[in-house]
Amino acid sequence: MTHELIPTARRLARINPNRPRQADLKRAVSTAYYALFHTLAQDCADRLIGTGPRRNSPAWVQVYRALEHGFAKNACEGVSSLGFPLEVRDFANTFRQLHDERHRADYDPLARYTRAEVIILVSEAEQAVRSLKAAPREDRSAFAALVLLKRRK
Repeated sequence: MTHELIPTARRLARINPNRPRQADLKRAVSTAYYALFHTLAQDCADRLIGTGPRRNSPAWVQVYRALEHGFAKNACEGVSSLGFPLEVRDFANTFRQLHDERHRADYDPLARYTRAEVIILVSEAEQAVRSLKAAPREDRSAFAALVLLKRRK
């Protein structure tokens, strides 16, 4: 499913070539964010439980479903100071930005987008997915722990 969300967002942004509807543009922004969210959820489950047949296990689904929007966004805010490589930092920054844009698109009735703005956001989401996938495995595992697990003081 995650691989279908970016093309869906791009298609929504380009519907109605003469006069894009705000509903389509806002849905494209939201879909671009969800591409990042589901990419991260899948990567967390893959890092902690495994891939292949393990993706059918209840444990894999439990980890996938454990990712929380707000907690993940807050965890992404501290990534730059934790020594993560550029690929993870880029993903985290785009995740934070698109999380905020999704809230604006979904909940602010006065929010307006242009097609050009939305296409840029979708492209940034696509690049962020590529960045995360290019990051070293051990850094992706550490990032999964960061966005899933609460720190004890």
